[in-house]
Amino acid sequence: MADESDDPTVPVICAECETETDISLDDVAEAVERHNDRLHDGEQVAQVDPALADQVRDLVAEDLGLLGSE
Repeated sequence: MADESDDPTVPVICAECETETDISLDDVAEAVERHNDRLHDGEQVAQVDPALADQVRDLVAEDLGLLGSE
């Protein structure tokens, strides 16, 4: 059985709460939704760190060939 500390995590930030938390990749969507529902009346305040989200978006676009050929 794998140790839970070996699970990849994703940084989640909430500017309004002034918090940053590392959430297990498997739980990140549910955790962000739960935080926003509970503390921000469902408004999308907490989110995956935008810098990481941008990196993932660029990697996916590159993988799909959307950034042009090199």
